[in-house]
Amino acid sequence: MFDGGGTSRREFVKAAVAVGGATALSACTSRLDDREPIPRGTTDSDSLPSRQHAWNDVVRRDDDGNVELPRHQVFLYLTLPGDGPPSDEDRRTVESAFRTLDEAYERSNEGVVYSVAYSPRYFSRFDAPLPEGIDLPEPRSLSSFETPEFDRQDALVHLASDRADAVLEAEQALRGESETANGIEVESTLTDVFDVDSRRTGFVGPGMPAERQDGLKGIPDTNPVPEESPLFMGFKAGFAKTQATEDYVTIGEGPFAGGTTKHVSNVRQRLQDWYVEQDFDDRVSEMFSPVHASEGLVEGVGENLGDDSGVTDEMVDDIRDHAMEFGRVGHAQKAARANRDEEGNVRILRRHVESTDDDTASLHFPTLQRRISDFEEVRAAMNGDDLTDVPTIRQRVNNGILEYIFVKHRGNFLVPPRELRALPTPTGDVPGLDG
Repeated sequence: MFDGGGTSRREFVKAAVAVGGATALSACTSRLDDREPIPRGTTDSDSLPSRQHAWNDVVRRDDDGNVELPRHQVFLYLTLPGDGPPSDEDRRTVESAFRTLDEAYERSNEGVVYSVAYSPRYFSRFDAPLPEGIDLPEPRSLSSFETPEFDRQDALVHLASDRADAVLEAEQALRGESETANGIEVESTLTDVFDVDSRRTGFVGPGMPAERQDGLKGIPDTNPVPEESPLFMGFKAGFAKTQATEDYVTIGEGPFAGGTTKHVSNVRQRLQDWYVEQDFDDRVSEMFSPVHASEGLVEGVGENLGDDSGVTDEMVDDIRDHAMEFGRVGHAQKAARANRDEEGNVRILRRHVESTDDDTASLHFPTLQRRISDFEEVRAAMNGDDLTDVPTIRQRVNNGILEYIFVKHRGNFLVPPRELRALPTPTGDVPGLDG
């Protein structure tokens, strides 16, 4: 698989990140040895931000100021053996593993950005509860028509980089499958403490879905995903003015101040009808709003929209009238009903990426918010249950993009501040490290 041959560099990188493992890393490093060295990180912990989720200032932005997430991503779902809490030695091991990454890789899209988060089940290992202000329930179904598996593993490590070789090497270092990380000796690994329950991969960026669409389950045989699209559904997303700021989603008080909560859903996409039965205006109507289509507001993948999806207050307020007039409503239009607070601030920061895991077109959808309930309220608005009394609107038909997406997994996590990243207690302590 990794012998090179006539495989393009992009195709090679795609296969390497998806498969993972030491063989893929070795082949990837050999194939890409003409690239600049991966930039090194730092041993000065004080120079790193307390917020693990503070990525926006160290990754790329496009000409309109929209954050461009790193192109290659890996999600490692981890479990602790046994039922009890971790030991002080476990914490020292985990912190050592993360400090190796900090030293080995610049915290940037050309190095590696990452975070570690902990589940409700992890915190249930302790006698003390989480502070009252931390909203971190067990994951649950968020619509009447989904039957997801729930990700209740203890921890989730999320790695991201524009460099496939960097994200693969960082993963191998954490898993104890590489003796060095960017030339830095690996002294401790996460797998000294955790078991890896699941490995999932993602990618995002113009051209990447089109390059990967051939033969994928969920994509028509005609390979209709536009070359310039960053996502399988053919439009860009993550417009700056529809994204919460990192400040807004940060927990402000209590022992986990500086952290945030993270919901991650894994969504399978079935896009036969999306591309075959729907024309461009139909897709615009269901992704954005019917007014977007009737007024020609979207060109191509939506680059012309700049830093805003174009969903106006009027489109939100008149959604029921639009349902009656056009016979359908838009995904962005629905979700916008719940995605701003009373002062007009966006509540949710979305960092979703595509995936070809299991040779299926799918989506990893991490969101950051102060409270998991914030996300659940936005998801409820997206379901559009309140609009199904309109004769043409059904629960999954003419109701945004619900007809084309199927939730396979859901998980809730707490992303603590960096100082508490190594197996914290519910009271915000890290015995064996603090002091």
